[in-house]
Amino acid sequence: MITTPMGYLLTISLIVAFFAFLDLKTNYKILKYIPAVVLIYAVSMLLASFGIFEQNAQIHHIYKLTKTNLLPAMLFLMLLQIDFRHFLKLGKSLLIAYALAVFSIAAAFILTAFMFHFDANISAAFGALAGSWMGGTANMVAVGSALGVHEDAFAYALVVDSVDYTLWVMLLLFLVPFAKFFNKFTKSDENLAYLGEIGCACSMGAKRYWLLIGFALAVSLFCQILATKVIILNATTSMILFATLLGIAGSFTKLRTINGSSEVSTTMLYILIALIGSNAVIENFSGLGIYVFAGLVILFIHAFIMILGAKIFKLDLFSISVASLANIGGVASAPILAATYNKSLVSVGVLMAIMGYIIGTFGGLLIGNILLRLGSI
Repeated sequence: MITTPMGYLLTISLIVAFFAFLDLKTNYKILKYIPAVVLIYAVSMLLASFGIFEQNAQIHHIYKLTKTNLLPAMLFLMLLQIDFRHFLKLGKSLLIAYALAVFSIAAAFILTAFMFHFDANISAAFGALAGSWMGGTANMVAVGSALGVHEDAFAYALVVDSVDYTLWVMLLLFLVPFAKFFNKFTKSDENLAYLGEIGCACSMGAKRYWLLIGFALAVSLFCQILATKVIILNATTSMILFATLLGIAGSFTKLRTINGSSEVSTTMLYILIALIGSNAVIENFSGLGIYVFAGLVILFIHAFIMILGAKIFKLDLFSISVASLANIGGVASAPILAATYNKSLVSVGVLMAIMGYIIGTFGGLLIGNILLRLGSI
């Protein structure tokens, strides 16, 4: 049994390092279907469930301290990668498709909450899931923390995200050969040649990990202090919103050109996932199947609105598919789908997915609070 804070953090770090190594250096097929974040969470949760981590005051304190310090730092670094100038070059069809995807996901979550009558805990968990399906796992962690999602309920969100997202990716890839039939149905303009000239927000060069870590932790400290002075809903929500706004502001400066923010923020995200998993106990789970089904209902409503919007605005299958997966799948999968249409369109998937880092936090918080209100009725 692990009883000390240092032993606890060392174990968390080893779990993260192991799965990060597998993800980067191996070609195991399991990682294509089950993301590293899910495996990190699962192993950490199993250790907690078997009593490896002693739930004493010292470990609880270091858990809370590490999570509080890393969360705003991670959000800040994630948002530094955005380049709004490139995003605005996507063109009318893709921008409409992206806006339609965000709206349809929001509407689908709210309608599904009406149908399933979630309690407060599950409503908060699905609010976190909304953050993920509008942005990414980082947004899920941020929204879940702001809404006070219990560690056990967070596992529901992660499983629904993993299972339903995998099915959604398979469906969108299956539909690629039928693009011409769909485009004929919507009477869209299939000319996407100009998109191949758009670059992504990434740049090449030496990594500046230590500079980024130091700066991100300084921003984290500033956000925590500011959150005690200006409270929006609660201190955690304030801290997250301030980190988000500072990250957006930083993306307009030369900070965006400092390489390594993606790697550092991803490492911080993995540690946060492992920390949350270490406070979950597997025996508390029940009725998981109904929540996976609820996730599928959300995707069905989202798909119906997207198809209807494509018909009204004459959008092509590429635009609505990549816009959808940029939200639901993020940077890991949207570029892959874009490449199946044309390899020169990979950067389009990257740009749309990166924008989700902003939308996911604000959208998830909004939907989460709506779901909580619905759950209290």
